[in-house]
Amino acid sequence: MPPPAGSAAGSSFDLTFGGARRDRYGQDIFGLSATTEIDREEYGRGWLVGKKVTIEIAGEAIRQTD
Repeated sequence: MPPPAGSAAGSSFDLTFGGARRDRYGQDIFGLSATTEIDREEYGRGWLVGKKVTIEIAGEAIRQTD
């Protein structure tokens, strides 16, 4: 959801490299995670649920070979 009209808010994520491994098929796999915390009041939504929200993202990437 975008910030209310006439305002702007941004967040940066803390990125963590979780490691790398090679699977049984010989593909290189990399693990990553990212976290950030936002203040819902900056978006006009601080009531009912809570003021702070933590966003956590986890994923893997596989190196493609040509």
